[in-house]
Amino acid sequence: MPLTISETRDILAKMGIHPKKAFGQNFLIDGNIVRKSLELAQIAPGDRVVEVGPGLGTLTRTLLEAGAEVWAVERDAMLARYLVEEVGPLHPGRLHLLEADAMDHPIADIPADQPFKVVANLPYAISTPWMDRLLEGPLPERLVLMLQFEAAQRYMAKPGSKLFGSISIFLQSAFDIAPGHKVSGHCFHPRPDVDSYLFNIVRKPNPLFFPRRTKLLIRHCFQQRRKQIGTLLKGHLPDNGRAWIDSLVAAGLSPTVRPEDIPLALWQTVPRLAEPGAAVEPSA
Repeated sequence: MPLTISETRDILAKMGIHPKKAFGQNFLIDGNIVRKSLELAQIAPGDRVVEVGPGLGTLTRTLLEAGAEVWAVERDAMLARYLVEEVGPLHPGRLHLLEADAMDHPIADIPADQPFKVVANLPYAISTPWMDRLLEGPLPERLVLMLQFEAAQRYMAKPGSKLFGSISIFLQSAFDIAPGHKVSGHCFHPRPDVDSYLFNIVRKPNPLFFPRRTKLLIRHCFQQRRKQIGTLLKGHLPDNGRAWIDSLVAAGLSPTVRPEDIPLALWQTVPRLAEPGAAVEPSA
């Protein structure tokens, strides 16, 4: 069963733990939201599930009770030890816990030769860089993530929106967005300053992966999103991207269009490799 607010506070007090803001530790205390996460993920007995930042294991316990096998990655050593000692023995052989940083182990080292899902109350500070790592593959068949509502809006954003950006392109090229669920700050301890959202996505039958250099080029365009696409591409694609710009014109767009107004399908046709040596550098 999911942990209540009083149970969560008692366990933390006994362990002498104060939630660490740097780790994004906001513990889920609403059993209805825990159950909603499993419902959206369509968890069934035998499912293989990755969890990021399990904390005290309120979601972990429910996944295990539903018959799933869980691979979890937890950065906090005290919480990792608690999970090994208190949760693992209740479900022998079905909790695989890795004490590590999720940015180094985005899918908790699950053997990815078989289908798996991701269900997690993701630390908000790492949501976009973690998602970017995940999109390098192998991809889960479904993800249900607790995210900051603003981050979920960016991931779901459509062309023409000020929120549409490179992460929207990369994610929506690999996954279809399914109905999610908005979550109040009252569902966490301590309460975050922002609203949250259960973000629900399903892997496409033929997901599109972007090579690293192409991803850097697309990020470069959105870092200067007020500039025209023709200006942004100069020096970064063969023939300054004229062939791709011609495809925009054929689709009824102008070479002066800005990045946020280019449809997803056209971003997916960007030449797969930027000009060797192009001055496009990684960004934070």
